[in-house]
Amino acid sequence: ADRPQKGRFRQFMQCDIDILGEPGNLAEIELILATTAMLGKLSFQNFTVCINDRNILKAMAAYSGFREDDYDEVFIILDKMDKIGAEGVAKELEEMGYVKENVETYLQLFKDVAPDVTGIRFLKEKLGDCLSEETADSMEMIISSVETAKECEFNIKFDPTLVRGQSYYTGTIFEVTMDDFGGSVAGGGRYDKMIGKFTGQDTPACGFSIGFERIVMLLLENGYEVPTVKEKKAYLLEKKMTKEGLLKVMSLAKADRQAGKQVLCLESLSRRKRHIFHGKAAVGMAAYPLIGVSGSIDAEETRHFILRDYLTAVIAAGGVPVLLSPDMEGDMLEDCL
Repeated sequence: ADRPQKGRFRQFMQCDIDILGEPGNLAEIELILATTAMLGKLSFQNFTVCINDRNILKAMAAYSGFREDDYDEVFIILDKMDKIGAEGVAKELEEMGYVKENVETYLQLFKDVAPDVTGIRFLKEKLGDCLSEETADSMEMIISSVETAKECEFNIKFDPTLVRGQSYYTGTIFEVTMDDFGGSVAGGGRYDKMIGKFTGQDTPACGFSIGFERIVMLLLENGYEVPTVKEKKAYLLEKKMTKEGLLKVMSLAKADRQAGKQVLCLESLSRRKRHIFHGKAAVGMAAYPLIGVSGSIDAEETRHFILRDYLTAVIAAGGVPVLLSPDMEGDMLEDCL
């Protein structure tokens, strides 16, 4: 962005979903459903998917009397509709020398079009030969299919003013807007000619791109807490642990697991078997930062006991040893550090 602002940075990250080789509108339907399902799982609701087709844009311009060579210039001005309004668009078009009658005819179309499938049917009838039945029917099918199969609550709106500035789009175009944000948070469309420019062979392609920073910004503003990995806890048990004590340890482990923690229980090893903690095994143990240790020993001895069992990595990772007394009398869990 030339003028960085909220949700608009000089450097940004996008998350793309693209389908190659599918010439039909199944690609558009699947992309919209996948993107909106993801937004729904992030607890976004009542956002809007705006959809249009570059061929509808061209048909409306042709019907109004604009030359094909002028389409790109006309669309650039039309893209400002949400900022400067219809009057502003008309003024700029006339200042650039376009015939006033053509401009008035063009803008009247936008006033008469409804933001749903009825608007598409209206244009299909109004524009006649300027708009192919295939384009109109495909757009209607996309909207109807998404409405039927969507997994969360959102609106899908036919927006004939939607341009998407990139000239490489060849058909359907779409954007996701949210009331909490002044611009789009996702967008994309069909670009059937782009791949062929590099490979020499045209390949049907359609994609949807999500603005990562914008989504994260909105999530944090809404109090979203980034999920973390499960808390991990390991109990290192002395071989002399009584049956009753072991049952109580298993009960503690069960409670921890029910609380969502990942729990590991294992016996203390003899000196001859401690070598198994070398290498990858030691790294695996380090994933469990909270260690349970059995034995009637004080806190300092507990720390040395762990070190002798090659669990240095656990302590280095911030582990907190816990003393489990064999007879389990008194406090079953005593913080040792």
